[in-house]
Amino acid sequence: MILYLFSLLIPLINPIHTDGMKGVENSNSDVYATVNLAGTGLNKVVFDLAVKGMKKLEANGQLQNPDILTIADYSQSSNNKRLYVIDLKNKKLLFNTYVAHGRNTGDEFARYFSNKEGSLKSSLGFYVTENPCTGSHTGFSLMINGVEKGINDNAVKREIIIHAADYATENFIKRFGRLGRSFGCPALPPELNKPIIETIKGGTCLFIYNPDNNYIATSSLLN
Repeated sequence: MILYLFSLLIPLINPIHTDGMKGVENSNSDVYATVNLAGTGLNKVVFDLAVKGMKKLEANGQLQNPDILTIADYSQSSNNKRLYVIDLKNKKLLFNTYVAHGRNTGDEFARYFSNKEGSLKSSLGFYVTENPCTGSHTGFSLMINGVEKGINDNAVKREIIIHAADYATENFIKRFGRLGRSFGCPALPPELNKPIIETIKGGTCLFIYNPDNNYIATSSLLN
């Protein structure tokens, strides 16, 4: 009798778990569609990966503001507006603009990544934004903390920050055929640097993406 009752409960338990998972997926799809991220060039696979990692950071208590998600999609040409600041709660795209990658990461396209000091390469993965600072060469900037060991956890030591750069502009693209490159920092157009920093500062998630097989296979936040 006990085994019989238990067998009746099993089909009731599994659908609840499945429906919960579907609820999360449907929520992601709803935001993606409402914001029309497909129309901006952001692939849904990239968006879903970003949300997946962000949810883990949130569950670990590493985010102070999980409503704001920033994605730098380095699978796209640097000539594209490949930085996205998304308000997940209100389902709005707050910013969509250019973002530079590291000098040794590639020319128009980002291809090579590193966590090493002096590499002048970008580092992939998930970051948590910290507080604004003022650099002697970069001006108003934002510190970002790489939270993936061996992948981007040297970001603070490498002084990888978000800052403004004249080479991260449409005028630069018109002159040189591609965006300029940084020392590894995700550099932004000067006119949007401060508004973006003020929006994402203080414990939000930044995801720097590229379909790099090594990163995708080793990221603890994606596996």
